[in-house]
Amino acid sequence: MGRFTSILNGFVRAVAKHWLFLTNASTGFLVGLPALAPVLMSAGYLRAARLIYTLSAPLCHQLPERSFFLFGRQSFYTLEELEAWLGPNVPLRYIGDRTLGYKMAVCERDMATFLAFFLAGLAFALVRRRLPPLPVKAFIVLCLPMAVDGFGQLLALWDSTWWSRVFSGGLFGVACIWLAYPHIEAGMSQVRRAMESIDHPGEAQTEANSF
Repeated sequence: MGRFTSILNGFVRAVAKHWLFLTNASTGFLVGLPALAPVLMSAGYLRAARLIYTLSAPLCHQLPERSFFLFGRQSFYTLEELEAWLGPNVPLRYIGDRTLGYKMAVCERDMATFLAFFLAGLAFALVRRRLPPLPVKAFIVLCLPMAVDGFGQLLALWDSTWWSRVFSGGLFGVACIWLAYPHIEAGMSQVRRAMESIDHPGEAQTEANSF
């Protein structure tokens, strides 16, 4: 039991100390994996690429007319452009070909959101002890562009564009990090102090008696 407790304490201590690195690595994976799919397709590693598309499917609709393409004639296509090349029945999750290129495994908005998670997380490392959490009202304001753009598209009021998806997704990603990470850092700081009091109980008691 004592060995298990020691291992558990070590795990908690490591997570509390390195949570930002672990989180940034995870968001970097979210960015890199969808971008890797078209690279693998172009290189001929079809099974590995299709596995990435399959794993990413629960995260995104993967519509080709709302996704970035690599190694093709353009970086993105409208539905009309795809229909002109492929005919009127474009598959909902069309991956691409050697002429048009191969799409990333998630849509433009999701790629922008994931990239914002990653870049904002890196930036947070520079100000982690000084940046206050984003107020909830400001968070809602920063999320409004994505909500308006997405619901307008859903209700067929307009067709969103690649730049509106990137802009709104990026704002949403930054807002999420700014809201959440300062709170997480504060919580992890408390965990680190608690673990230090376990490792050095005499020092913690002396510090408590000084107040």
